Amino acid sequence: QVQLVESGGGLVQAGGSLRLSCAASGRTFSRYSMAWFRQVPGWERESVAVISYGTSSTYYRDSVKGRFTISRDNAKNTTYLQMNSLKPEDTAVYYCAAAGPDPYYGLPKASYEYDYWGQGTQVTVSS
Repeated sequence: QVQLVESGGGLVQAGGSLRLSCAASGRTFSRYSMAWFRQVPGWERESVAVISYGTSSTYYRDSVKGRFTISRDNAKNTTYLQMNSLKPEDTAVYYCAAAGPDPYYGLPKASYEYDYWGQGTQVTVSS
């Protein structure tokens, strides 16, 4: 069982930055692929960034490429999402998710592929 706790959300002006953190419980964090999803009320939850276990390969959705960076610190059981040049359309509840251990596909992008979820943290970008 893995428990995930997000932090770092808040209100920021367009063009600003935020860093989200996701702290995971358990001793096998390094065997999980980790992702950040976001959801706006009335819309489907969408993957924003994924980092694989093992090689730490990454995936980003097109709209955040060059602005967001996902990373992980296995020694601290923590995943991060650095968000720069934020835009009003980035406003959403952001969720951390974990897939594994040792998921067959290292960079899962669909929400159904994830077994564990955090409670979510609100990010609001004002124009």
